[in-house]
Amino acid sequence: MSSEADKLEHEGDIAADFLEGLLDIADFDGDIDMDVDGDRAAVSIVGGNLSDLVGRGGEVLDALQELTRLAVYRETGERSRLMLDVAGYRAGRKAELIEIADEAIAQLNTDGEPVKLDPMSPFERKVVHDAIAAAGLNSESEGSEPRRFVVVLPATNE
Repeated sequence: MSSEADKLEHEGDIAADFLEGLLDIADFDGDIDMDVDGDRAAVSIVGGNLSDLVGRGGEVLDALQELTRLAVYRETGERSRLMLDVAGYRAGRKAELIEIADEAIAQLNTDGEPVKLDPMSPFERKVVHDAIAAAGLNSESEGSEPRRFVVVLPATNE
């Protein structure tokens, strides 16, 4: 591959082929959209009734993402950070998480005390950490999977 973008597009192509085969086997109607989002390939399955591919709290989606990453690894020999979305679930969840982060920031600003959030998946924690950092505050993850959670902390004066 000549560039990082080409490499990510290749990952997206492998993922799309894998997912199209999976959709055919499972008899789901859906179209595959591919993109490059920053430093990772982004693949979305859209259309039809896809709620079974999302599952409760995105559990099935997370499993599909890992299987898709494994399919890419099998072809390339390199670990993929590919992000999979189904029916806009992750995009919608990201908006909810930013709102949760904003509420935690407001609570921290009011009380001055660290705010512990509910357990979240790694994807969800990253979204919250990014939103907290963008607000100029600090955050850290505590606990162990699957009960790992974000703690929102005041900014450090360094």
